[in-house]
Amino acid sequence: MNILQNIHAVDVQTFSWCMARKHRATLTRVGRAISFSADGPLYALLALFFWFAGQNTLALVLVFGFLIERIIYLVLKRGFKRNRPADALDDFSSFIIPSDQFSFPSGHTSGAFFMAFCLSEWFPSMNLMLYFWAANVGLSRIFLGVHFPTDTVIGALLGSVCAALAIGILV
Repeated sequence: MNILQNIHAVDVQTFSWCMARKHRATLTRVGRAISFSADGPLYALLALFFWFAGQNTLALVLVFGFLIERIIYLVLKRGFKRNRPADALDDFSSFIIPSDQFSFPSGHTSGAFFMAFCLSEWFPSMNLMLYFWAANVGLSRIFLGVHFPTDTVIGALLGSVCAALAIGILV
């Protein structure tokens, strides 16, 4: 258990460093828009778009893979029950109201890396832009005060693994 306490201590220090940034207010404003771009319903619309555009395999990968990702995400979220920064830290309030109670892993980050991985397979020229967006989704969740850094790192790993799995099975 000591290792988890050490990880949490480093996580809190890193989170506190982020919250102490000079331009945090600007990062928070920009973070809201970036975070919104990673809301789940937008992914469903994108899958529908690819289906109707004739990219049926990509649409199926997105739907199947995102379903796998959401199941694993929910199991982890309910299993670990890690408090969000506002609940774990004294005198801290997040800048948005999160959609659920627990912090680990970051679902927005997981979804963003899932999409970045999948779309990069079909559109490799967009690789850098997609991963830049996904990384910024993770950072936005930290700067909005709803996730610790390790929540976003594990979210990125979860999304990437689920995308690789979906592509490996369906393609």
